[in-house]
Amino acid sequence: MLQSLTTHWPQILAIISVMIASVGIAHAVMTKEDVRAATGWVGVMVLSPILGVLIYAVAGINRIRRASISAQRSLAGDLASARHDRDIAAEEALIIERYGPRFIGLRTLGDRVARRALHPGNAITVLETGDEAYTAMCAAIDGAERSVLLETYIFDNDPVGLLFVESLARAVRRGVSVRVLIDAVGARYSVPSILGHLRGADITAGLFNGNIVMGLHLPYANLRTHRKILVVDGTVAFTGGMNIRKGFSAEFAGSNSSRDTHFRVTGPVVADLFSVAAEDWRFASNEALKGDAWRIAPLSPAPATPMLVRAVASGPDASVETNHKLLIGAFSVARKSIRLMSPYFLPDRELISALTTAARRGVEIDIVVPAVNNLFLVDRAMTAQFDQVLKHYCRVWRTEGPFDHSKLLSIDGAWAYVGSSNLDARSLRLNFEIDLEVLDAGFASEVEKRIAAAIETAVPVTLEALRARPFVIRLFDRILWLGSPYL
Repeated sequence: MLQSLTTHWPQILAIISVMIASVGIAHAVMTKEDVRAATGWVGVMVLSPILGVLIYAVAGINRIRRASISAQRSLAGDLASARHDRDIAAEEALIIERYGPRFIGLRTLGDRVARRALHPGNAITVLETGDEAYTAMCAAIDGAERSVLLETYIFDNDPVGLLFVESLARAVRRGVSVRVLIDAVGARYSVPSILGHLRGADITAGLFNGNIVMGLHLPYANLRTHRKILVVDGTVAFTGGMNIRKGFSAEFAGSNSSRDTHFRVTGPVVADLFSVAAEDWRFASNEALKGDAWRIAPLSPAPATPMLVRAVASGPDASVETNHKLLIGAFSVARKSIRLMSPYFLPDRELISALTTAARRGVEIDIVVPAVNNLFLVDRAMTAQFDQVLKHYCRVWRTEGPFDHSKLLSIDGAWAYVGSSNLDARSLRLNFEIDLEVLDAGFASEVEKRIAAAIETAVPVTLEALRARPFVIRLFDRILWLGSPYL
């Protein structure tokens, strides 16, 4: 037997390689919806059967199958989501009167792809700095009476992180039910991680998707929760782009601290934000958040001028590419302007086509990105792609000063999209994200003012300047751009 194996090992290895590659190729062909992605992975596995399949297993399989856990919400939360035909008709009449019929179509698109309603009767406060956001969040935790649910990508073991631990620990000592969910990758941004401090303070904390891969305790690199959600007592929520780390605090990092934008939210959409975070907690810990502590507070009467807000959850599960579909729909209804701000601008061909088509229709498009990025490879890949929008009537701006991590979008001064999603493949297909779709002229104007203020001190990117760079640098950028789906 041993002699036979020794003699015929090349043939045995070839058979094993073919079998392994066949399984991987069959999976890619049957599950990939993008023919380019399927063809690329098939090519990799044909050229290198064993190594190619291993790479595909880690980087190519991006979906998580999760049971829907929306039913765990309290009765009050379910009642908050109840919609009546007359309410919807009144809402449609209001939208048409103030914003025009085109936004009815966009609302219908959101209803069909986002699985959550566009609720009236909300209020949003913009928190423009880390210090402002962290102070408001800790104050809400300190005022908690029943429950605190926190989900975040990065929760650093640093002075800001310890401030949150202290607030959460005080809440636990008061008898408040507290749950903290941190992404398994984000938890490793600081060593040692904050988990030791959380658990040492009797705070129930868990990791999102810290599974075992090939016998190693490594998280799936492409299946991260990039969401930032804090819900207190089912009455107030915080969401946006802000991680928990001192780099965004002028108090601890000085005047050159990074910038970001976060949001304090009240109203019916709080129930949906809680539902998203509770689903993630259930997935990570197998605990359903039920009982009086986790009930959603009864709604107060809607304000005279209702703010329409939808929670948009997306990720590599049943909600894959939800943000992508909604953005393409939003670009198609733009008539006057699209103003967007993102630290990582690497959209795919579909989004670029939607943007440039809008620009050809006469829509003014401004794209704002940082002059200096915190991710070198992403910055170079972005630079390689700028020509695709610049040559089709879009404007690109590089903001000077501290790095700005904000993700902001406003269309026609009426519709806004804010939250955790960047305009890159990782956010649009590989990460779990949470955003807010907001139909409200006042809020959209606030977002536009924030973007306009950044443009005032920004430097325009031009085709002439891009083409004047040395060939070697342009080639280097284009090579890095080839890897943009996984940067």
